[in-house]
This record gives sequence, structure tokens and C-alpha cells, in this order.
Amino acid sequence: MGRENENRTIEDNNTTNGIVEMDHKRSKYPHSIVWTPIPLLTWIFPVIGHMGIAYTNGKIRDFAGPYFVSEDHMAFGKPTKYWILDPNLAEGGSSGFDRAIYEASEEYKTRVHNLICDNCHSHCSYALNLMNYKGSRSWNMVWLACLLILHGRYVSIAAFVKTWLPFVILVSVILSLTLIRF
Repeated sequence: MGRENENRTIEDNNTTNGIVEMDHKRSKYPHSIVWTPIPLLTWIFPVIGHMGIAYTNGKIRDFAGPYFVSEDHMAFGKPTKYWILDPNLAEGGSSGFDRAIYEASEEYKTRVHNLICDNCHSHCSYALNLMNYKGSRSWNMVWLACLLILHGRYVSIAAFVKTWLPFVILVSVILSLTLIRF
């Protein structure tokens, strides 16, 4: 599937001939897990970032802070990576998929955000568990992060650079300083 097909506006139930339509300009990623870097943290650990989950219409929900789940405005900027899910693998299909995201978001509006154990990844995992995605209620933040690394696609080359360049610069500086000493 070419990039030109992915950039079309989301219409006709988000598909063209069964292919999911992404709209990178408007940051619409129907039934996807989305990810964006967190300044400083991602610079040191490039696989750690902020995660959200999108309804079948492409609206993104993310647990952005204590008692707050945002809609279509991720806490750390536009997604740089996405992983397309199949809403047909959710209990209740597309409506079950969307209902689970809504219910997870409502639950997470009552929670305190914790960087280590109850965070944006947990919110997405909770939604997948509610929808019984792929017949499983064992989704967790570590498993979800690993699957995003394996199945995720960068939105663009610029998004890839935004994610990895700070890390490469940091490692280069550390290596340079280390090698200069010897």
C-alpha cells in the first residue's frame, strides 16, 4: 500500500477496498494504537514513549495525566508511530471496539497517572482487555509496548528522525567524550 493511499481523507467507513485509510495530516489513525516520543525520556530510551488508542473513526484517546484522558490532542504531540488493529477481532466488532475505548477512557478519568505502573500504556491495555481483543483479556503495558515495536509503522521519515535523532546525538556525544579521554 503506497503512502499516497494512506494520506487520503478518512471516508466511506474508513476503508477503500478493505484497506484502512490513514490521514497523517489530520492525525487520524482509525482503530490503531498510536505512539509519540516523550522529550528527554525518549531521548535516553528511544522505545519508551506516550501511547494512545484510536476509535474506528480515527479520534485518539490518551491518558494524558491525573484524572485526564484527552481526545484528539495527545499530551506530547502528534503521533509518530501507529499500529493498525482489526476491530473485527474485538468482541462486538467495531461498536464493541469503540465502546471499550470509551469505557476505558471513562475509567481512567478517575485515576491518578503513574509513570511506572498506571499510565497511558495501561489505559490502552485496559481498553483491549475490555473489548476482549483477539479473544484475550491478558493485555498489559509491557506486552503492548513490545507489539508496537514489532508491528508499528512510522508516520513519516521525519517522525522516525524525531524519535531517533536525539538518542543518536546523545550516544555520539557520550562516545566522543569517552574516546577523547583515552
